Amino acid sequence: MRFVYYAIPFFIMIATTMTARAELIVLAAPPSHFDSYYEDVMDEILAFHVAYAREIEKNGDEFIILSNDNLYEAYVEQLGEENVLRVPMLDIWMRDFTVLNTESPVMFRYSAAGQGGRQGDADTVQEEFATLLEEAGLSVPETDLINDGGNFVDDYAGNVVLSRKFLRDNDLSEAEARKKISALTQAKNIAFIEADEQGGLEHADGVVSFVDENTLIINSYPEDPEYARQLKADLRAGLPNVKIHEIVTPYDGSEIYDARFGSACGLYTNALVTPERIYLPQFGIPEDKIALEQVRTATSREVVPIASHQVCHMGGGVRCMSLQLRGEEARKFRSYVQR
Repeated sequence: MRFVYYAIPFFIMIATTMTARAELIVLAAPPSHFDSYYEDVMDEILAFHVAYAREIEKNGDEFIILSNDNLYEAYVEQLGEENVLRVPMLDIWMRDFTVLNTESPVMFRYSAAGQGGRQGDADTVQEEFATLLEEAGLSVPETDLINDGGNFVDDYAGNVVLSRKFLRDNDLSEAEARKKISALTQAKNIAFIEADEQGGLEHADGVVSFVDENTLIINSYPEDPEYARQLKADLRAGLPNVKIHEIVTPYDGSEIYDARFGSACGLYTNALVTPERIYLPQFGIPEDKIALEQVRTATSREVVPIASHQVCHMGGGVRCMSLQLRGEEARKFRSYVQR
């Protein structure tokens, strides 16, 4: 799908408008076929990417795969040369080290926690992406404030949720943090929550997800009612009139790839939300159907199930893997790929 700017018949104008509203979702292949960290799960990541990308395209959005030389042909064979760019990233979790706030993108400094506690490695990963942005002609504001994209959950209407790790990483009070975040992102209402697991990433997108304006789905915590009570209290304190829907949460930590990052298996809150769709993770378990029904009841958006069982044990999935671009940023990036 391409943007068209010259005079065209009305029926084509409709299709062009739909294309212009499409979300561009950018995924990154593992950094190298010889990277020992991802070596054992290379096939699973590739399978997840291919199936996810096909669902993105089938449902009217667009995708780009950023690939290294070793996996380029495999992606091209499955998804077409026009959708694969031979520009490798140094990690697969595009959500965290790229830009947040899709409506008006900003690049925060990627946290050391995202690279197992090594700030130098985190900076190197992000610098590789910043180079790509520059080459593609995208100009995105940057800040030295530390925050991963997984710890910025918003509804595109000025409501934002972050974990209090942001406060600790930047040595800020809630009032100070609200002032700085609002200036950078135009956020109107900001809720700070405690992560459900302390230490490590502490991302808000493993706990909550906006599925409509001022409407959240959150994990259920029947084994920890006090945490659930405090979570709701924090959300209501920061987000006036927020609607909260608890959904089934069959968390499964039985197979964790890296203990530093835990598991995302059974966490339906790690969904990718676009203006028109929600790409909802599915894990091949009976609760998948329940979660689909619950989310469809809570939102006016189309809900698209995405199999995530191949990668959830690595600590992420649909949202964590995805950089979202729209509007002028998406147009410039797609033009760069098509050169």
